[in-house]
Amino acid sequence: MRITTIKAYRLLQPFVDGPYRMSKARQADAFDAVIVALTADDGLTGWGEMAPLGTFYSAAFAAGAEKGTAEIAPHLLGADPRALAQVGRLMDTVFKGHPYVKSALDMACCDLAARAAGVPLVTMLGGRESDTAELYKVVTHGPADAMAKLAARFVGDGFNRIQVKVGGGVRGDIERVAAVAAAVPKETVIFCDANAGWTPFQARQFADATRAIDYVFEQPCATIDECLSVRRSLDKPMVLDESVVTLDDLLDIHRKGAADGLTLKISRLGGVSKTRQLRDLAVDLGFMVTVEDTGGAEIDTAAMAHLSLSTPQERRLHAIAFHEWVTVRTAANCPPVSGSRMGIPDGPGLGIDVLPERLGKPFLEISGK
Repeated sequence: MRITTIKAYRLLQPFVDGPYRMSKARQADAFDAVIVALTADDGLTGWGEMAPLGTFYSAAFAAGAEKGTAEIAPHLLGADPRALAQVGRLMDTVFKGHPYVKSALDMACCDLAARAAGVPLVTMLGGRESDTAELYKVVTHGPADAMAKLAARFVGDGFNRIQVKVGGGVRGDIERVAAVAAAVPKETVIFCDANAGWTPFQARQFADATRAIDYVFEQPCATIDECLSVRRSLDKPMVLDESVVTLDDLLDIHRKGAADGLTLKISRLGGVSKTRQLRDLAVDLGFMVTVEDTGGAEIDTAAMAHLSLSTPQERRLHAIAFHEWVTVRTAANCPPVSGSRMGIPDGPGLGIDVLPERLGKPFLEISGK
């Protein structure tokens, strides 16, 4: 089995609910996705997607993914997509660093390999641990009363898990979280996510003033050591997200006892293959785990669902349905969502049926070998 044709597309995916706001005036109006299709000599096609959240969230941007994909793609012609480790080493050899550029290509190889085997991707990722994963909703940064109303709406819609964006002015964020907590039932699971927006001084101010509120603290500061300094005086669980970029980061977090849980982002780590490696190690080391990505529609959400549902239930935190965030539809048979839970589509590979006519004209189309 050899890759004979590679196509790549760039697609803007506007948000259904308007701008996505974080602290410090960081906001995005859409995901800017790069989608790739790898076709093999047997006629099967595998799909991959990556979409950064603006240019402020991670060291990734769509224009870079577009240019990088065009650089790497010719080297993959003639490669066996089922040899995932070999493909990964090849990409790392011809294109140093920039894991986000390689993410959609690796995802497409994983999809193609599972389709060739005639099994859903979840089977190749360790097997399905449950039928569905519990979803969470994000309460974006804004006025306290607006955030409280949004949180109450989510709970009214049947969601029991919410992520509250903090990381701005400490006093204002204390008021925001207090308002949200007062607006939802006590059993609601609340994550306070600062997106690395605070100094340790600010994070400790916030933690001290909110001790009476039950929540999980997520990525309060930029570095592992800064988050650890906050954790030492914290009486709540801590999850790290932006700090997990490499395997060495994961091991450093474990060695220092810097967190109870990890959020693994597919594009940040370089694809499904490397995310699976870190996910399995994180589980073995006793972390709670969330597997998601920086953004995307049906293709990326399907990959997140397969990785989530192959994570042991007792170690899985929650999942997110990004394809419901955007106004575009890129595939049929998308990841099924029922209430506050998400499953995986029926069928081999990712299980989705991509609709190429909705992707526009490819910016890259090459064939050979």
